[in-house]
Amino acid sequence: MSGVQDQLLRTLVKAANGLRAEGIPFALAGGCAVYARGGPATEHDVDILVREEDAKAAVSALVAVGMRAADAPEDWLLKVYDGDSLVDLLFRPNELPVTDETLARAEELAVSSVTLPVMPATDVMVSKLLVLDGHRCDFSELLPFARALREQIDWDAVVEATAHSPYAEAFLVLTERLDLRSAP
Repeated sequence: MSGVQDQLLRTLVKAANGLRAEGIPFALAGGCAVYARGGPATEHDVDILVREEDAKAAVSALVAVGMRAADAPEDWLLKVYDGDSLVDLLFRPNELPVTDETLARAEELAVSSVTLPVMPATDVMVSKLLVLDGHRCDFSELLPFARALREQIDWDAVVEATAHSPYAEAFLVLTERLDLRSAP
């Protein structure tokens, strides 16, 4: 594991402990959720789902444990930094509000030195596919994820949830042609 990945894990532990200390419901998403489920490590950021009504309190909780708030140009997330490591607090990813039901789908998994709620691989795949568009259509991160976690993904649910996206469809055709949607 690289130094960046080690730092992200330390940031993840710090964030989880800070949110838990304040009783803020959350779930790990994005690349760190992929890693928590046995997929490749990420060097990008820590994505944490929170309800919109908890987002400002979540920032305050993370600032209280030594992180710093940052401006976010987007209107669907808030950002904090732990040194150089970014934590995105997502409350409306892909224009879908994070609800109690969303967070209830998370499973408690051990990640580094903590146990925390981690979104299912199916939800993470859907979320990652729905960000694809004409400006961001890079499958290089998604293919190792699909390969590593293919047995944890409900592919029929992914197809249904992303049916409106031609970019997701292209990726799903690729996973089918590469036999990533069948048992190894």
